[in-house]
Amino acid sequence: MSDVVKTERRGHVLEVTLDRPKANAIDLQTSRELGEVFRDFRDDDALRVCVITGAGEKFFCPGWDLKAAADGDAVDGDYGVGGFGGLQELRGLNKPVIAAVNGICCGGGLEWALSADIILSADHAQFALPEIRSGTVADAASVKLPKRIPYHIAMEMLLSGRWIDAGEAHRWGMVNHVYPAASLMEEARALADHLASGPPLVYAAIKEIVREAEAMTFQDAMNRITKRQFESVDVLYASEDQLEGAQAFAEKRDPVWKGR
Repeated sequence: MSDVVKTERRGHVLEVTLDRPKANAIDLQTSRELGEVFRDFRDDDALRVCVITGAGEKFFCPGWDLKAAADGDAVDGDYGVGGFGGLQELRGLNKPVIAAVNGICCGGGLEWALSADIILSADHAQFALPEIRSGTVADAASVKLPKRIPYHIAMEMLLSGRWIDAGEAHRWGMVNHVYPAASLMEEARALADHLASGPPLVYAAIKEIVREAEAMTFQDAMNRITKRQFESVDVLYASEDQLEGAQAFAEKRDPVWKGR
C-alpha cells in the first residue's frame, strides 16, 4: 500500500509488514493505512489468513510514535477504521491473523500483537508495557492481557513496565512458539499456508463465537449457537462446505473447501 505499510499476497495469504524506520512506531497516518489494509483483507473472499510482522531484525513495533505525538499527533486522534494499528477494534474480522514478532514488541506494539489470534516470536524478541513510565495507560493491554496470561504476571507488567524475553513470554502463554530469528518467517508462512488450506467458514464461526461469547454465560452462548443466532454459524450450517466435509470423510479423501 505504501513504503511504510507493505503488503504481499501469497495465494490465500496476505503478509503485512510494518516498515517505518527507525523503530516501526505507529503514528496516526500509519494507523489509518493499516486499518484500510485489514479492512480490505476482511472483505476479500480470496484472502483467508493474514501474517503481520515488522521490517528488520531489531523492532517488531514499539507502539505509539511519541516523536509524532510531540509534533502534534494527538493520542486521541483519528486512528482510522479498526482503531490503533487497524486491528484491535476492527469489526467482523473472522479470519485468522498470525503475528510474527521479529524483535522488540512493547507498548502499543504488544497490543497490536495481542490483536492477532496466534503469536510466533523470534528468540531474541523482548516484550514490555512501558506506558507506566510515560505517565499513561496501556488501555487495550489492560483489558486483554490479564485474560491471556496469569493475572499477577499481567499486572506486574502493567504496573512496573518490566521487560520479559521470548522464553518467559512463551512460558506464560503470551506467545505460541519461539523460533530462531532466521526461521521465524518460514515458520509463520508454513502455519499460514496450513490454515489457508482449512475451512474458512469454520474459522469465521470460531472467531465470531469466541469474540461474542466472551461477554456471555456458557449457556447463553450455547443457546445462540444451537439456534443459529450467530451469523457465521448460520452461514456455515447452510453451506456447501458443511456438506463437503461430511462427504469427504465418508469417501476417505481430502475435502475441497470453497468458502460457500
